[in-house]
Parts: sequence; C-alpha cells; structure tokens
Amino acid sequence: MTILSIIWIALKKKINIGERKLIGDAASAKSSTGALDLIKKIIIITFVCEGIGAVILSFAFAKDYGVLKGIYFGIFHSISAFCNAGFDLIGGFASLTAYAENPLICITIMVLVVVGGLGFIVWTDLFDKKFNLKKISLHSKIVLATTLVLIVGPAILFFVFENDGAFKDLSFGNKIINALFQSITCRTCGMNTVDMASLSDSSSMISIVLMIIGGSPGSTAGGIKTTTFAVLFLSIIAVGRKKNEIVIGKRKLEPNVMTQASAIMIFYITLVILASSIIMMVEHRADVWTFRGVMFEVSSAIGTVGLSMVGTPTLSIASQIIIIILMFIGRLGALSIILFISGTSRRDADKLGRPEEKILIG
Repeated sequence: MTILSIIWIALKKKINIGERKLIGDAASAKSSTGALDLIKKIIIITFVCEGIGAVILSFAFAKDYGVLKGIYFGIFHSISAFCNAGFDLIGGFASLTAYAENPLICITIMVLVVVGGLGFIVWTDLFDKKFNLKKISLHSKIVLATTLVLIVGPAILFFVFENDGAFKDLSFGNKIINALFQSITCRTCGMNTVDMASLSDSSSMISIVLMIIGGSPGSTAGGIKTTTFAVLFLSIIAVGRKKNEIVIGKRKLEPNVMTQASAIMIFYITLVILASSIIMMVEHRADVWTFRGVMFEVSSAIGTVGLSMVGTPTLSIASQIIIIILMFIGRLGALSIILFISGTSRRDADKLGRPEEKILIG
C-alpha cells in the first residue's frame, strides 16, 4: 500500500476519501486525513535511515570485499536490517558470525533494526513533538518503554547465560555488544552474530519469547507486537489490583484492548503449539530436530524473524509448507486473520444487551 501511495503521489493523482482511509489503515495512521502525510514521512525516514546505514556499513564491508562489493553489501544489509528482513549476503548459514567482534557493523545493524522496529507512527510523533518525551502520545510512550525493557532485560540474561557458553571466546566489551545484538535480533531481525545452535536452553527460551513478541505496530517487524505484550503485562497488574480497566498515568486504555491483546496472544500460542506438534510428528530425526529446535523454528517463522538452529532446508516438504503458512500468517498479523475468519459485519442482534452470568476462573 505504501508503494501504491508513492506511485499516486508521483503521478500527482487525486486520492478520494475511501482510498485515503485504506492507506491510513495500511499505514496504521490515526486518521485518514493524515494518511498521506504519514506516507511521505515514511518515505523520508526510510531513505534517510537506510542511506546513513548503507554508508557506514559500506566502509566496514569494503575492508573485506573491496570498494564496489563493499558498497553493495552495505546497501543490501542496511535495507535488510531496517526492514527487519534478516537476509544477508555472507553465504551459508554464517550470517554475521564473522563480525561478532566488529562493533561498527554490530552497532549499526542494531540501530537500524531498532529504528525500523519502533514503527513510523512513533518516529513521526517524536519529530512532531521535537523529541519531547512528555508531549508524545501514550502509544509512543508505551512502545518506547516496552522496547527499552525488551532490549536491556533480555540482554542482561543473555550475558549471564552465555558468558561461559556462546560468548566465552569474546572480550568483555564484545560480550555486551553481542548480548544486546541477540536481544534485538530475536525480535524479527533474523541476523545473528553467534551460532544459534550453540545457545543454552535458557537463552533459547528467552529467544523464543522475544520472537513471539516481535516489534511495534506500524513498523517493519512482525510478532504479537510490543504494545500487545505491554497490555497483557498491565492486565496482570490490573487484575491483581482488582480493577477492570488499565490506567496509565492520567489516561485509561479502551475497554476492548485487553480482550484484543488476549485474543492475539492465545491465537499465536495456539498456532505455535499446533505447528510444533505437527512438525515433531512429521520429522522422525530426533537427533537433528529436537523439541527446542522445532519450537525455535516455529516461533521464528510466525514472528517473521528468519533465525534457525538447524537450518530450514533440512526440514521435510510438509514441514516447510507449515513454516511457509506460519510466515504468511505472521506477516498479515493475528488481528487481521481473526477479523477475516469471523467476518467484519455484525448482525443487529449482536448489539442487543445480553443477560450476564458469572463463571469461576483461576
């Protein structure tokens, strides 16, 4: 939809209200009137970020591949990182493992992934409010706070879990960088600086959780999204305080946001469990595809991450088809799939009040 919008703008075509609304929905704009402005800002932010990243990475890769190939590698990996695609040109399944001790490449990739994963709505909000965190919207505050927690928290755990494991041959500084890289890349980037198969069971579990959470709404990332995770966490606090609504500061969230977040999470967990069970039944090579490897592969697929412990090509055709379906569902998003299955239209009878009845839970 963004590409179509660019073509419309380039051809100076008039866009009617219906088309503006469609563009707004696709870009996660708050209103149809600001949809085109958001698209223009998306284009500017994308080219600026990818351009700066390409220049830095080109200098880094030129040392190993020469000027021309280094520039090509720089442009490709900058776009791949910003778009959270996870593709690389290194070859094999090495990804960026050869650059685990290259801070310039690691930090540049991490910044591009985070910027792309925050979402364009957050960035436009930050620019409009001149980076005054007190004036930005509640959505942006939740995204920024959750993203920071999901970067720092898991990074500390990765550092502890892999200090004598996957990071044992790295210096102290590089251990910190790689712990941060692992924390960031698992939320839909797909590039890796360490062998995923060398991770401990503890780190693998943290990675699976991060892959399911993913990035933020309106971004280039997949997963259930950071805001969904935040709402679920805040719901636990609200239940503990015996409240039926989530209050953040001087604002309360919409009543249906808790229900939507729960539905999305249950949808993803159900698919992960179902797909993992089927693949483990299909794959008879227990020495190759362990429970941990299958769970990791499935979570990576539905989160549109692209990481793998064993290598997706080693799966059977049936299992690969399941992975393809999961990637497609993950890219469309759980809410879109749920709305499509249930139907967008509602009968008038559904609007009538129904008698309430309590059930015991917990």
